[in-house]
Amino acid sequence: MATTANPNTQYAQAQTANNVHAHGNDEHEITKHMTHEEHQAARSAARFGYGPLAHVGTTGGIRHAPFGGEFQPGTFSSVAQRKFANPAPLGLSAFALTTFVLSLINMGTRGLSEPNIVVASAFGYGGLIQLLAGMWEMAVGNTFGATALSSYGGFWITFGIVLTPGGFGIVDALGGPTSAAFYDSFGLLLIGWFIFTFLMLLATLRSTVAFFFLFFTLDMAFLLLGIGYLSRGTSNTPNSSVLTAGGAFGILASFLAWYNALAGILDDSNSFFVIPVAHFPWSVKGMEAAATKDEKGTV
Repeated sequence: MATTANPNTQYAQAQTANNVHAHGNDEHEITKHMTHEEHQAARSAARFGYGPLAHVGTTGGIRHAPFGGEFQPGTFSSVAQRKFANPAPLGLSAFALTTFVLSLINMGTRGLSEPNIVVASAFGYGGLIQLLAGMWEMAVGNTFGATALSSYGGFWITFGIVLTPGGFGIVDALGGPTSAAFYDSFGLLLIGWFIFTFLMLLATLRSTVAFFFLFFTLDMAFLLLGIGYLSRGTSNTPNSSVLTAGGAFGILASFLAWYNALAGILDDSNSFFVIPVAHFPWSVKGMEAAATKDEKGTV
């Protein structure tokens, strides 16, 4: 029976060819002026995620699909024989817990309104631990993970500095915790983080559903919280309805961060099940799956 070439099949075939040939060509181009000793040193460095060959498939050209458990939004090469474990679940867990507690307060849970209890977690877990996880992501060659986790670790440290009672005098310098100057400044700070998170969101558009919605819900949380502090009524109090909505998106972001963290922890060596990962149809993995399905349908 004659069959018609399918675009998805052609794409999958092209991807396979690229995986086989492109990395070797790239490595030759980068190392053609190196001595043998320099070439071997570069290959050794690439196994730990740094050096001129860090983004070249020096371990056989095998590319892995985007995975929130590794905090990798694009296809990536495994780092063979690396000395570090996967730092992403640690950073995601630190982010999730601290965000969860603050979001409950933003929603007014059990009548709570003051976020002071979050200061300790912001410094110790969401701040320091997440920042360290980001630095370890840099060591394993994950640029996205290093940028995101380190940045949000810095956000929580910033949050703790602002709200430390009497420690840095920031709130007092702005006229107190209920002044218009403080609300405006805090609102603008959150809008800045909304912009940064939107940039991170763009990098997840071809990854997995859970990975994308983690950044989408976090972005909405920053936007709504920023608007809540900036759009005050005549009584000069933040818009409680908008803050509650921002807290709700923060809760969703927390559970999505825990979901992605668990996906990076569970495997067949420590669990009876693994976390399902849904790839977008337009992602590399999604298109390869569609091509495989089409090939089976034309046999």
